Amino acid sequence: MSIDWLHFTPWSALSGGALIGLAASVFVIANGRITGISGLLGSVLQRGSDGRGEKALFLFGLLLAPLAWRLFAALPVIEFQTGWLGLVLAGLLVGVGTRYGSGCTSGHGVCGISRLSPRSIVATLCFMAAGFATVYVLRHILGA
Repeated sequence: MSIDWLHFTPWSALSGGALIGLAASVFVIANGRITGISGLLGSVLQRGSDGRGEKALFLFGLLLAPLAWRLFAALPVIEFQTGWLGLVLAGLLVGVGTRYGSGCTSGHGVCGISRLSPRSIVATLCFMAAGFATVYVLRHILGA
């Protein structure tokens, strides 16, 4: 692996990470709840759920963020190296995994680890290991 130093952008990555941390912190202080995107989306779609409005606004902000970024810089080119079947299968596997794991990367990886939650640390290690293994098998064994 080599780094393309001409297109390496550590400052935008650092500022993006800081904004994610700030948004998660404000959400937990204001609502007393973790900012797990799968949980937020699930509760917005569930009738009778408390706080649907602010949860929907938070998710809406996630969708608006790339549009706001376009005011300052060009968006990166999105390139999929698989077809629609692969994307659908990956989405379904991620969805099932977030239900079995009781949360997603944002809930466990960002919010859970920052709270030193043992369950979140184990969950993050598991889904990172599964991701590494999947990439290894697909690229180095199957040659895809």
